Formats: sequence, C-alpha cells, structure tokens
Amino acid sequence: MKVSGFTFIKNGLSLGYPFTEAIESIAPLCDEVVINVGFEDEACTKDDGTYEYLTNKFSDSKYVFLKSYWNPEIQKQGLILSEQTNIALDAITGDYGIYIQGDECLHEKDYESIRAGIRKLEADKSINGLVFNYHHFYGNTNIVKVTKKTYRHEIRLIRNKVGIKSWLDAQGFRNHDDSKIKCFKIDAHIYHYGWARQEQVMSKKTEAFTKLYHGKDFQTEEFHYSRIWGLRAFGGTHPKVMEKWILENTNEIDILSLPLDISIKDTRVILSDFIEYLTNIRIGEYKNFILVS
Repeated sequence: MKVSGFTFIKNGLSLGYPFTEAIESIAPLCDEVVINVGFEDEACTKDDGTYEYLTNKFSDSKYVFLKSYWNPEIQKQGLILSEQTNIALDAITGDYGIYIQGDECLHEKDYESIRAGIRKLEADKSINGLVFNYHHFYGNTNIVKVTKKTYRHEIRLIRNKVGIKSWLDAQGFRNHDDSKIKCFKIDAHIYHYGWARQEQVMSKKTEAFTKLYHGKDFQTEEFHYSRIWGLRAFGGTHPKVMEKWILENTNEIDILSLPLDISIKDTRVILSDFIEYLTNIRIGEYKNFILVS
C-alpha cells in the first residue's frame, strides 16, 4: 500500500502561508509528496521565489515538483483552485492521496487515527474517502471561528485511481460524474490557519482571493481584524511543525476584548448557531460527501 501527499501553492512566500509546515505535517504519512507550484506566466518563470525555496528545502526524491500557469481567464468562482489541485492529484502514484492546502496542517497526535482510517478503506473498497474535522483559526492561533459560516468537516484523504477529482473551489472532492463520495469520518482535525496571519499579509491575501472569485479587476478594501460573530478561545495544542510560524505571525491584538462587530444581516446565522449550540445540529449544513458509519 502506497500513500501519496499532494498540494498546490502560488506566491506562498509573499502571502505568508505556512506552506512548508503544511507539507511537513503530511510527510510522515506519505511515500511521496507531489507539490504543484503556480506561476504568473505560461513559461513558468515568474513567481515570488516560492518554487526555488521549496525545491531547496525539500530536496529528497520523496518530493515531486510540478510547475503550472495560473490562467487569469479561469480565475473566477475559485475554479483555478480545483484545476491546480487536480494537476497535483493526477501526478500522484499512490493507492491513497492525502490532500493539504497551503494554509492547513495536520497534528502529529492524529497520525494513528489517519492510518487506522486508511486501514478501514483497505478493508472496504466501496468507500473512497476520509472526512476530517476542522479547527478554523481567526486573528490569532488562540481563537477559533465556530459558526454556520465555516465548514465543520471535509474530505482530505481519497482513494486514488477511481476517478475522484477536486470540486469547484477545491474545498472538497467529488466522483468523476460529480456525485458525492462515500466516506468514513475519522477522529482527526485539519488545523486551518488561513485567517490567522498578520494583518498586512491578510490584505494581500484577500485581494488575491477576491480576484480568484470575481476577476482580476475587482477592487478590495484594506483588511483589518475585528471581533466578528462566532469567535471562541482555543485551548488545545498546535502541531509541532507550526511552533516557529505561530511565534512569527502572532498579531498584537486581543480580538476577544474588542466590541462585537455584528449587524442585522447576522441574525439568521446567530439563531442557527444558537440552535446548534443547544442540539449539536447545524440547520441546513452543506455536506460535500456521504458519510457511512
């Protein structure tokens, strides 16, 4: 049984992603790791130095590097993200693929749960994926966002060579005919740090991602953290590979001490979250998979 890791990244250095930590977090589980690095031009010569940085850091033959052009003509609705994920996915050779995005990380305490999940897939060929829980950090790594506006679970491990593809904006995966994948849910978390970077970097990030969804001419305002609805203190531990990144990226702001920044348009979400708090049922929750017990 062979396990491959796969990921993609573009402008990882300038946008402050913990992309090397993401790769390091999946590497102990993998026989190979395919890394697809994005470029601005079709000749794949213009980037922010991410490709050279990664190839120098991960020089072992275990790591396979690809170069790809991010075509601005398809940079709407986030479809470029699934395209870039699928480029990496198509290159893996393992029986299973572990997917990690450049702002996500696995915790070493969950490795055995993941391995146990793979063994379950080996025993039941009708199930093709594993669903992970999520911690979404916001502002700083001691705060998580828990609300209907964030997804609680998603597929991050799939069976390879059965026609599975990345779906829409690369949040999850689907079968080749767009149907949902049958999955087991495992006791493991994805640690998502995309909204826990420094404010000045987040302004660049929101500008870049807005263009992915709305086109290159769309304008964005400068980003500032505020105490939005759904924030809670996080008391758990972080992956060891994230220790240095966390020290270097902590914002000097106590977000939970700020005034609550909500408006009338948040009423429906607040009501739904209150019901979830009482019942653990999320009304109208979107699930990109079929869970099998």
